[in-house]
Amino acid sequence: MKFKKKPVVIEAEQFTHKNKDRVFTWMSGNHYARFEDGVPVLKFMTIHGDEAIARIGDWIVKDEAPGTYYPVKPEIFDKTYDAV
Repeated sequence: MKFKKKPVVIEAEQFTHKNKDRVFTWMSGNHYARFEDGVPVLKFMTIHGDEAIARIGDWIVKDEAPGTYYPVKPEIFDKTYDAV
């Protein structure tokens, strides 16, 4: 799915139980899946070199730098982005 942050168009996927495998495949670069307290999470490096964690329900936004992403909580994503 594609979304725009006024005025920039971005690529993002919401990390859910139903599409967790598709999201993992969609991401390129250094990332890995784990379970924390029995719930799947994705861990990956941001453009700043920090480790980020996406939990079920979070959006994962593809950054401008190849292979980098950042997580966005659903309530922030809904306020910031409009579907294209």
